[in-house]
Amino acid sequence: MFDFEKLTVYAKAKDFNKKVNNFLKSNNLDRTTNDQLRRASFSIMLNIAEGSGRFTKPDKRNFYVISRGSTFECVAIFDYLKDIETLNEQEFKDFYNDLDELSRMLFAMIKTLS
Repeated sequence: MFDFEKLTVYAKAKDFNKKVNNFLKSNNLDRTTNDQLRRASFSIMLNIAEGSGRFTKPDKRNFYVISRGSTFECVAIFDYLKDIETLNEQEFKDFYNDLDELSRMLFAMIKTLS
């Protein structure tokens, strides 16, 4: 088993990515928004995995910072989708809460590596 597979934050990021993929399959978004949301949500998960494989604290920290930045990117995309009424308020809150939790977990990891 790889180290990242033991991390709760990785499991939550993976579940979030699955949720985003289901959302994308059931909604007909424009190509740019679809691609950006798909890549940003995937980036959260992948940067956690890559960071866990690094040897130095600064290297690990950098990947967790990038992962956290991708959570912010997803929030902005969902906020936009809510504004253009592609996403209802409850769907937005569900995604927002997932992202808030991921962001807090990543922040705690980053803080311990500072």
